[in-house]
Amino acid sequence: MSRLSVYDAKARFSELVDRAQNGRSTTITKRGRVVAKIVPAAAPAWDRAAVLDAAEALRKSLKVARRVNLGKLIDAGRL
Repeated sequence: MSRLSVYDAKARFSELVDRAQNGRSTTITKRGRVVAKIVPAAAPAWDRAAVLDAAEALRKSLKVARRVNLGKLIDAGRL
């Protein structure tokens, strides 16, 4: 969930509506206090933000020792 000030939310309102359509919530603050939330109208079957956060955490935790050749992985049936 992202946080924006009232001023920034007003300037980026269309983007916030698009984010809500895609299942993302936004918190709006005024002088550092939460005053509103823009949330999706219909709750998705799964929490997209949580999935993206988990994928990012997994990506950061993996260490790749060398370059990966995607063509070889595809030929070997691993992708």
